[in-house]
Amino acid sequence: MKRLCTLLAATAALASCSSPEPAKPAPTPAPPATEGPLSPGSTTAGYTTTASGLQYKVVQPGSGRRPTAASTVTVHYRGTLLNGTEFDSSYSRGVPATFPLNGVIPGWTEGLQLMQEGAQYEFVIPSHLAYGTRGAPPDIGPNETLRFVVALIRVE
Repeated sequence: MKRLCTLLAATAALASCSSPEPAKPAPTPAPPATEGPLSPGSTTAGYTTTASGLQYKVVQPGSGRRPTAASTVTVHYRGTLLNGTEFDSSYSRGVPATFPLNGVIPGWTEGLQLMQEGAQYEFVIPSHLAYGTRGAPPDIGPNETLRFVVALIRVE
């Protein structure tokens, strides 16, 4: 939870910096576009790629409520780099994380809206839907693609 809070705080701090760009509304989930591999040329099956580039695989379907970008969610998750290096995990802490869905990286905001309570998904989040060129030092470098396994426990 501390790592997630740190990442959320870093994201919020960076977002609040002066920028000539106007604030953008929270992304809405894009419909599934194509079946897609983890990386160009890969033959890994089972992943769906949305129009934004988010890739997801349903590990376990759910049957409960589906969140909106304005929802607060409770999840268990494990985040790794593509090389397998874990940078954060609520499972390791033994405590699920609760947070507003519109306060996290765009890949999470989009991806969790595809889920229902009780579901577990794997997300492969390209850098433009994660931390982009700035990264999230010290664990996440610039232009890193991230992988998350997320179990959606509750939608508020």
